[in-house]
Amino acid sequence: MKSNGKMAQLTATPRTEKKGAALRLLRQGGRVPAVVYGPGLEGASIHVDEKEMLKVARTGRSEMFNLNVEGGKTLPVLIKDQQERNGRLLHVDFLQISKNKPISVSVSIDFQGTAAGSKAGGVFQTQETQLEVEGLPADLPTSIEVDVSGLDIGDRLTAADIKLDKGLTLVTSPESIIASVMPPQAAEEEPTASAEEAEPATEEKATEE
Repeated sequence: MKSNGKMAQLTATPRTEKKGAALRLLRQGGRVPAVVYGPGLEGASIHVDEKEMLKVARTGRSEMFNLNVEGGKTLPVLIKDQQERNGRLLHVDFLQISKNKPISVSVSIDFQGTAAGSKAGGVFQTQETQLEVEGLPADLPTSIEVDVSGLDIGDRLTAADIKLDKGLTLVTSPESIIASVMPPQAAEEEPTASAEEAEPATEEKATEE
């Protein structure tokens, strides 16, 4: 597992602008509108530098860092949610946390190695790319490394099979299938519709953009 190192720092500026036009101006100026949630904050509105935010966001949502609010306090936070479009950050939600209180987060799974079954002609498939775990903020990893080299054709890797570092508790259901190696014929055999079933539906509602 990849563990947290020195806590990153991010400076934030309070904002009163909440309308669309004002937010667009902020984004044009390289700023990202954001909100901080936590005890006594009631959704404090702020904005942060996009380039600095991207540096923090790359570490993953389980990475705790300090949010230095100008004219206010320094808050230990996590990224609760973020909205993106075409590689640009549109909005970020931060969550203030307590360093001494366990929290649950979803951590990215970093698959390592090549499954033995893949080398034998099987098809490696991932059913989940994240694992939900609970622990103190300082113990939360930025990713969980999982070695899949021992998986043969027909094998399945469940959440219970993944070894967690000390201080972490599995929240995801232990029976959840994380990855598997399918026989080649099973992966290729997709159900085919009959001629009548395959007839396109011409009156379906168009997808809204």
